[in-house]
Amino acid sequence: MIDRLNILSGKSKFVFGFMMFLFVSAICTAFSINDGDDFAIARREILLRRIGHELLLQSGDRTSRVLPIKKITKEEYQISFENALTFQSDSLVNITQRLFSKDPLTSDYIVNVMNCNDGSLAYGFAISENKKDDIVACLGRKQPKACYRITIKFKPKKINLAKNGFILGGLPLLAFVGFVFLRSAKTRKPLSESLLEQTNIFTLGSVLFDAKNRKLIINENTVDLTGTETRVLLIFAQSPNETIERSRLQKEIWEDEGVVVGRSLDMFISKLRKKLEYDPNIKIDVIRGKGYKLSIKS
Repeated sequence: MIDRLNILSGKSKFVFGFMMFLFVSAICTAFSINDGDDFAIARREILLRRIGHELLLQSGDRTSRVLPIKKITKEEYQISFENALTFQSDSLVNITQRLFSKDPLTSDYIVNVMNCNDGSLAYGFAISENKKDDIVACLGRKQPKACYRITIKFKPKKINLAKNGFILGGLPLLAFVGFVFLRSAKTRKPLSESLLEQTNIFTLGSVLFDAKNRKLIINENTVDLTGTETRVLLIFAQSPNETIERSRLQKEIWEDEGVVVGRSLDMFISKLRKKLEYDPNIKIDVIRGKGYKLSIKS
């Protein structure tokens, strides 16, 4: 009967694990799209610097710098320059269109050239995915040499909204699956607890070792154990009066944590000896060259 219940429990865990795998895979896919967006945005900032660089070259300036790109809002950036410059309106339009044609996230944007001194608009234009909605004026004019700041505002892509909706929409499904799993696990709890009670309480001389609750009961007194002390003593309790190799203890207790330290084992053995010293008939003996043995005198 127990084996049958364990098989059913295993199947339930498999189904739940498989559904979790599918959902997490979908989430990872959605966030991988986000990672791709982040990469494209970083690439966009490089294109913005390239716009400033080419404007300086066309104005005959090969020495001054394009200052660091400033992100004003999530979809708005500012290009500024170290020195004053002049530019042709046609050149600015052509440079931005040519460079942003390489940007997968850019289809609609507005470019404004502002005077640094008073913040007035010196020149501007708008580019749309639908070419007939482009707003480009005053071509063929050369702007006077001055301090300019260029702001470029992009239209948000709809993919972000779809992605967020997908993730939020999937959360109720995850909550439902989790509820079903926890409910089924709760119904099995009494059986698992009874099995633990049958297999995790050991009598060691006059000492009662409760492995489940991590404690020793000695003459109605309780001595608490740490998690590691419990695991070490459990190995001894399952094989009393038998030599347990040191390597086995280290492997079973510490290997899963990725660190095996010889002195750690000695330290926990010493702590266990002190907690078991209330019964002189129980000792943890060192077997030289082999390991340890929990000796219990009858």
